[in-house]
Amino acid sequence: MSAPTVQNFPKPKSVTGGCLCGSIRYRVDFPDGHDFLQSSGSCQCTQCRRGTGSLFFTAHSIPLKSLTYLTATDALKKFYATPGITRGFCAHCGSFLYWRDESSNTVDLAVGCVDPELLVGEGEEGVGFGFALANMAGANIWCRNEIRGVTDGMVGRERGSRWAERSVDGVKM
Repeated sequence: MSAPTVQNFPKPKSVTGGCLCGSIRYRVDFPDGHDFLQSSGSCQCTQCRRGTGSLFFTAHSIPLKSLTYLTATDALKKFYATPGITRGFCAHCGSFLYWRDESSNTVDLAVGCVDPELLVGEGEEGVGFGFALANMAGANIWCRNEIRGVTDGMVGRERGSRWAERSVDGVKM
């Protein structure tokens, strides 16, 4: 298969993933008709930067009911930097697993916690589901916090909508 494009890329029916130490494992079963382009996005807010330890958070939004834990969730802890907004992480290794507005029925998974062989694929071609999950064709938010010369060219230039803050604020860049 050639390099994935927005018109042609492999789409998973399901993926698995988990934290660094393996205490928390999950499976996502994507619903029929899942929009892999609009469900992929990023955030550059200070809370996501600090929570993930990365310059921007790459997320894939899924229906909450599509997420099933394969292990006990004793190690799954929640942190609220903002009321009603939970960030899920492993208490043992610190892996950031998701972001969730508790008033919605969706959860934004940290794409970096999806099993690597599913992201990059196996074999010589090495085409996995990374493009489907991390194409950033959806909303790329808090671009007002871009680091000029570093993240400003990385997120949402060719695809997706760039929002100064939250997309619900209606402030587009």
